[in-house]
Amino acid sequence: MSGGPSKRLVPDELWALVAPLLPAFAARPQGGGTAPRDERDVFTAVVYVLTSGCAWRHLPESFGVSSATAHRRFAMWTRAGV
Repeated sequence: MSGGPSKRLVPDELWALVAPLLPAFAARPQGGGTAPRDERDVFTAVVYVLTSGCAWRHLPESFGVSSATAHRRFAMWTRAGV
């Protein structure tokens, strides 16, 4: 997704400020689960939900991130103080 909507919602300048603040994704030590997602795509999905007022479950599939992943990462980033 790192193209059109991503660049509009999260321009390069904003991403340059935010990226260093996000905690690194850590794979589960026992394995399994899903592959890590592109952090910018996840952040863009979170920005969309927060600025549009849509429910997490209505996150458009075009973001390439599931609503569960976006919400889980949002919660993780919130706990980390981002």
